[in-house]
Amino acid sequence: MTRTVAGSLHPFREGPNDRRQLPSPPCERQREAEASVGLRAAMTTWHRPLPTFLGEHTPLYTLGEEYVTSVAGAGFVPLLVPHIAPSQADTVLDAVDALVVVGGGDVAPATYGAVDAGSKDTSVVADASEMALLRAARARRLPTLAICRGLQVVNVAFGGTLCQDVTSADSELHPPIPSDPDAVLALHHPVEIEADSRLAEVLGAGTREVNNIHHQAVGLLADGFRCVAATADGVVEAIEPVVDDWPLLAVQWHPEKRGAEDAALFAWLADQARQRARTADRSPAIG
Repeated sequence: MTRTVAGSLHPFREGPNDRRQLPSPPCERQREAEASVGLRAAMTTWHRPLPTFLGEHTPLYTLGEEYVTSVAGAGFVPLLVPHIAPSQADTVLDAVDALVVVGGGDVAPATYGAVDAGSKDTSVVADASEMALLRAARARRLPTLAICRGLQVVNVAFGGTLCQDVTSADSELHPPIPSDPDAVLALHHPVEIEADSRLAEVLGAGTREVNNIHHQAVGLLADGFRCVAATADGVVEAIEPVVDDWPLLAVQWHPEKRGAEDAALFAWLADQARQRARTADRSPAIG
């Protein structure tokens, strides 16, 4: 007969004269550690001119330290990706286990067929690069986390549009973004997370206080996606695929600035990457 010892999942076989442990796979912790070795996450960057010793407007590809810390803390080697030609997206993703699309400037209105109505720091090159990475990630079901601008690029990449300014002096939930950095980081508002969502499985359902560092938001939601978190005035704060075949979470707030409170999002990404590495998914691509 076969039974288990209390507190253990290891099976034992008992015969008339012996009691010996059967060969068993490595423990879960060891398997996860092995799967984590070499996990790599591609991370998009923000191209902008900043002051350096070379001049006041040195063009740089930049990424906030909190992004790297959060991704590395989840078990990844972060790999920063500059803007690429859309044809290079598959080459980039061939080398990684996950994709993180980060915050940055506004998506160019022309990218989603709109006239400019106050968008700032736009770059059609950045838009094309990140949309190509997202489309390639979806085709191969690559675990993906999209943050702030990243959520907006997801929506536009798959046919949605954006509201170019949701802020208002009369709004408590979305006031104008202040110029003082400390005041920006102090802006928070509650969002309601849908109970029957992937996001709820990661962060929990119901009301959650998040930071508010955006002036644009989803307009028309792309086909194949659903809103899974919103503010009381109806602004979309998180989206995910309707069909559970692409492990994507996209949030409008900045979890990397919330430390342990939102570390579960990065842990989820690493868990999805480990699962994919274990199964060596060779499923056919999807459109």
